[in-house]
Order: sequence, then C-alpha cells, then structure tokens
Amino acid sequence: MKLVRGAWKLLVGIKDALVLAFMLLFFVALFAALSFRPTPAAISDGALLMAIDGTVVEQPQELDPFAALGGAGSVAKEHRVRDLVRALDAAQDDDRVKAVVLDLDRFLGGYPAAVADLAEAVGRVRASGKPVLAYATAYTDSGYLVAAHASEVWVNPFGGALFTGPGGSQLYYKGLIDRLGVTAHVYRVGQFKAAVEPYTRSDQSPEARAANEALYGAIFGQWRERIARARPKADIAPFLARPDQVIRAANGNIAQANLSAGLVDKLGDRVAFGKRVAEIAGIDTAKSAGTFKAIPMKRWIAANPVPTAGDAIGVVTIAGEIVDGEADPGTAGGDTVAKLLLDGLAKKNLKALVVRVDSPGGSVLASEQIRQAILQAKAQGLPVVVSMGSLAASGGYWVSTPGDVIFAEPNTITGSIGVFGLLPTFENTLAKIGVTSDGVQTTPLSGQPDIFGGTNAQLDAILQSGVENAYARFIGLVAQTRKMTPQRVDQIAQGRVWDGGTARQLGLVDRFGGLDDAVREAAVRAKLDPAKVHAVYLDKEPSVAAQFAQMFADSEEEDGDRVDEASLDIFSRLAGDRRMLAAQVLGDIRRLTTASAVQARCLACAGMGPAQADRRDVRLLDVLMAKLSL
Repeated sequence: MKLVRGAWKLLVGIKDALVLAFMLLFFVALFAALSFRPTPAAISDGALLMAIDGTVVEQPQELDPFAALGGAGSVAKEHRVRDLVRALDAAQDDDRVKAVVLDLDRFLGGYPAAVADLAEAVGRVRASGKPVLAYATAYTDSGYLVAAHASEVWVNPFGGALFTGPGGSQLYYKGLIDRLGVTAHVYRVGQFKAAVEPYTRSDQSPEARAANEALYGAIFGQWRERIARARPKADIAPFLARPDQVIRAANGNIAQANLSAGLVDKLGDRVAFGKRVAEIAGIDTAKSAGTFKAIPMKRWIAANPVPTAGDAIGVVTIAGEIVDGEADPGTAGGDTVAKLLLDGLAKKNLKALVVRVDSPGGSVLASEQIRQAILQAKAQGLPVVVSMGSLAASGGYWVSTPGDVIFAEPNTITGSIGVFGLLPTFENTLAKIGVTSDGVQTTPLSGQPDIFGGTNAQLDAILQSGVENAYARFIGLVAQTRKMTPQRVDQIAQGRVWDGGTARQLGLVDRFGGLDDAVREAAVRAKLDPAKVHAVYLDKEPSVAAQFAQMFADSEEEDGDRVDEASLDIFSRLAGDRRMLAAQVLGDIRRLTTASAVQARCLACAGMGPAQADRRDVRLLDVLMAKLSL
C-alpha cells in the first residue's frame, strides 16, 4: 500500500511539475510574442501594403480582447495617424519598397486634419519618384483625398467616387424628452454653445446654423484646394454641384463618369489591380492570381520604430473626450493624463514638453486638472509647446492655454470657448404613472438636486452662477495667455467653433504646423539642436490582454486575402455609418444622465468626422438589436 501511495504522489508531482512547466513556457512565449519587433533585415522586397481599414485617429482605443478573439468587428479599427505617416516617410528612400499600395476599400476616414496629414505623407512618397497605387471599390470624401495624392488611382468598374461634403442631419431629443416627461435643466454661457441644443430644441438655432455653415464651408474649401493641388486635371466640380446630372449622362455608370472626368486613372477589379502592382513589385507565386509581393503595414511600422537618439522631448497626448478620473487610451481621463505627465516629468529627464491635443473637450474639472499638471512642467523651467491635431475645442482649448506657442493645422477645429451644465429630473415622468414626491426641507438645498421632484429656484441660481464663474475663468485664462483683453476674448468666444485658419487670424493660434514642427520648436526653445532630439510619448501602456488581442488581430490581418468586394460598393459606403449613428444616439442619452455637471464640450465637432461611437454604446446597441430580433 505504501508503494502505491508513493507512486501516486510521484505521479501527482510529475503532473504538477508539467503543468507549471507548461504555464512557464506559455508566459515566456507570450512575453516573447508581445516583445517581438521585426528588424529591418527581416523585411523582404515588395510593395508596402497600406491596408487602412477603419479610421485614422490620434490615439487608438485599446482593442477589446473578447471582440478580437471572437472575430467580432463591432467597433471600427483605429489607426494612429503618426504611425501611418512614419511608415510612409520611411518607405520613400528604402530600396526594398518597390511601390506603396493604398488599399482603401474599408477606409472610413477621420477628422480633416488627420486625413490631410495622411494624404500629404502619400504625396511625399509620390514626389520622391516611388510609385503609389490606390485602390477601392468606392471612394467618398476622406478616401478620395488620400487616393488623389497617389500616382495611380484605381476604382472597381462597379463602384465609383461620390462626395457628400461635411455636414448633414443631427438628432434633437426635445420631442422625446417632452413625451417621456423628462425635464432638462440647462445652465449655459455662450451664444453659440450648441452642445445642449439637442436636449432643449427640436431644431438647430440660427446662431448654431450660422457658425456651422462658416466652419463647414472653410473646411470643405480646404478639402477642394487639396484635391486641386494633388490632381489639377481632375474635373471634380460637377460631382460636387450637380452629381445627379453627371451620373445620368454616364447612364448610371459612376466609375466611367469618374474616369472621364479624370478623378481616377484606371478601372479594374482587385485581381487586375494586383496584376498591375505585381508588374512593379513582383508576383507572389505562393498565392492566387492577382497577388503580389507585399510588405504588411503592421510589420513595416514595427520595423521602423520612433527614433530614440538625442535629448528627450516629452509628448503628452490629450485625445478623445476629457472625463473625470481614469480612462483607457482614446479617452482623456483627468487622473490618467495628469499622472502620465507628472511621472514623465519626474523620471524621463525631459528637456521640453509638447502637449498634443485632439479633443472636443468634456469635463471642466478634468480639463483644469490636466492644465495644472502641464503647469508643473513650466514650474520646472521646461518650454511648453501645444500641437493641435484635428480637434482642440472647448476643454481641448482649455488645456492648450499653458502653451508658450500654439501650433495648429488650417483645418484644425478649435475654439468653442464656452461652458454649460445639464441636469435631468423626472418629476413629470413619474407623474405620468401616478407617482409623486414630497418631504421635509431644513434648508433650501435639502434633497437638491431632487431628480424625483425637480430642482428649485435656489439651486438653479447657484448652478447658473457656477457655470458663469467657470466661463469667466475660461475667458480669463485665454486673455492672460493670448495677451488679449477679456472683452476681446468674449467677442470671439461665446462657444463658437473656428477652423484653424480663422483661429490664427483671431490670435487663438500662433502658427501652422504639425507635431514634428512643435517638437522642433520645443527643442529650439530649450536651446537644443532640433536634429539631435527625439520624442518621448507619455502614453499609458496597454494591458497584457489588449496586447495579446492586438497581436492576434495583426496575425489575422497578415494572413487574410482581401478579395471580398460584394459589400463595398458606393451604396454600402454611403449607408455604412448608420449603425454608428444609432450608437451615438445611445451615447447622447447616456451623457444626458451621467456626464459631469459642468462641461466644456464641442458638439459641432462631431459633424466633421466619421460616424463613431463609444464601445459601450455599440455593445448596448448590439444587445438591443438582438432583443428586437427575437
């Protein structure tokens, strides 16, 4: 019996040892996979395949591990624009890259400044003499701006290019709110502060309409100018002014109409396009017809990392909605951004700081928390340069005020200097089902804000006074840092949104330029040689689960052959953002009931970019749709 027990213990010990060894090997392999970066020597000759699925953004959200492992694509992929630009710039002089291929079939665009940065990088490759070939079944505004900078623009014969321009309908919820009996208490300052209008009106106010028409007109004019410079022979005007007549004249053949007008160079399906690329980059004999020797985009980006030589210039990114507390990448949590910045100042031996802003604003409290952290850099004697990306509005401008100099692009969306508060109560909703409320108050503020019985006059006066104080503080910050009088700032504030070109004329912006220009300026102000510095990005490290999910998604992307074009025609592209818009509705309702009381947020900014929604809202929409289908 002792012998049996001893043998059993030995077997259990061997089993435990094998399990531990397997787990150790698994985590070692996982660490090695997450740490792996292709070396330049591992890149073979071929065409750099820039398959840009989804949107281009300043700071991507973390990939959802469950969505990635399940193969779900609920939320569009997001690509960091500076990674794409770096990849294109690195391809210019590398002999292994025989051509650059822009696969834009699933490109969903981005905000104007981000798309323009990408387009200009494509143009630099083309100017270097290297072939750049673009392909899509259908092009809309953003995709065509990028493709127009290529050497050859291809479109599927059953597709085509149509353009919508910025703008479109916006949802207003006052009718629904009234029907539900919800009372939306609004506290605001700013004639143009339209962020609360969806909850208080059934249509757009004349002030908001006038401001949006000016903003959209300026942005659209810049888009047209860029197209004209990239493809001067393209007759795009008829497609903007009278597209129905142009398409009818071509008997409904949109692609042929594009070709005749010089908008595209070639008509062909993906196989024909692949054969054309193979003439330049070589045939991939291991795959089907129409494939070519390709360098995957993700592998190329990894093989060309951010430089690390020279003195360190810190770059802190404030991207997405500004919210209180902590947040994952893609959202600017006040605690998160402040900690990243303060830790970087303490540990990174930074010589200067660049604040990269790409935000429509949000919580005033979180915006001020981030501003105070930026001021710590100034307290240490570091130059602070602000680089505005696509958006730097409302709270995004608040956090920009400490900058010694502010850079922006002509199509940056900025301003929206105004403050509002929103508080819903449900006394009328409850009355509809026969529920009332009553109680005893010892002070005027007892039980306030009372979501069941409504707010009282005293609380309303206090909250309105608080919003007015926040606006005065905002005006004061801008006046002090921009060397203006408060009266002058108030004239150009009032919540109005400006394009970067107008903002520079008004003195809200100092210079035109991108992130690289801001880093160079920071080096000069720190008395350093701009050629001998490098950017240190103070970003939050992704979780292990997110890194594993990203690695899994990248491996699928490299292995997949892109031959499915059935759902990518022009009609699908024009209707493809409806799901995201539906999710945005859920987000608007969520913000009505959960947002911080005092906000500096730009609503008009949403109409300038692709239809996007918070991952939480997309999941909720999926659940609702699943329930409705039962």
